[in-house]
Amino acid sequence: MDVVSVLASTPALFIGVSLVLGLLVGSFLNVIIHRMPQRLEADWRAQCRDLLDIPDANGEPAQSTSLWWPPSTCPSCGHRIRAWENIPVLSYLLLRGRCSACGNAISLRYPLVEGLSGLLTAAVAWHFGFGWEAGAGFLLTWVLIALSVIDLDHQILPDDLTLPLLWLGLLGSLAGLYADMQSAIIGAAAGYLSLWSVFQLFRLLTGKEGMGFGDFKLLAMLGAWMGWQALPVIIILSSLVGAVVGVALILTRGHDRNIPIPFGPYLAAAGWVALLYRHDLTDAYLRWAGLA
Repeated sequence: MDVVSVLASTPALFIGVSLVLGLLVGSFLNVIIHRMPQRLEADWRAQCRDLLDIPDANGEPAQSTSLWWPPSTCPSCGHRIRAWENIPVLSYLLLRGRCSACGNAISLRYPLVEGLSGLLTAAVAWHFGFGWEAGAGFLLTWVLIALSVIDLDHQILPDDLTLPLLWLGLLGSLAGLYADMQSAIIGAAAGYLSLWSVFQLFRLLTGKEGMGFGDFKLLAMLGAWMGWQALPVIIILSSLVGAVVGVALILTRGHDRNIPIPFGPYLAAAGWVALLYRHDLTDAYLRWAGLA
């Protein structure tokens, strides 16, 4: 039997392989989370200089860093991370959370992102089983993790991640991967326009901007993947979780009400739940609303 046949006929093995794959991808997600905002900021600065006809500033760093190069280094001392120091989660434990060269603490975020990526990838494999649905679910899961952490750190949802997944969702609908083509197209349009309408109404009433355009694109992406039928559940789940977390931050940590709380992570979490359980959640919602 070939590898594909073995994975298809052995669910436990497929879940285990998916877990390991998710851990490995999680390590690369940490690179994306760290470097992509830096690249975007550098690009924005360069564009502003071009528009304003301002010469490059002395000492402006060269645009040589990419998602792939150079290899990862310790942010404190510049020590190049060796292969054995880059094993997801395990290396963090072996190093006891400290750089082997300078002894400075390694952020707990790195193993958390790796572990979350591994567990969610395994959950997708368990839910869908071997096949294209699981493979596409892996990709969507990884991008949602990266978007969530970047939004928490910088309050941006990069188009470089959101828009390609939106188009992939629409292309997947041609094969009826998660939704038919009509539902996906309506879902993409309705996802964007629904939050855009809320944004415009909120700005009209308060004179403030309640969310960013990246949130519109993220919901449009989720609508393209899962169809318009999943949007009410995603909006309700994300709004409930966002409201609970926001109130909790204000009450427990004295969070300033005027400081915006990123909405992207809540949309991403609700979208991931909807990916696995959208039909059950939609049926439950319709029954609750008396529409079924």
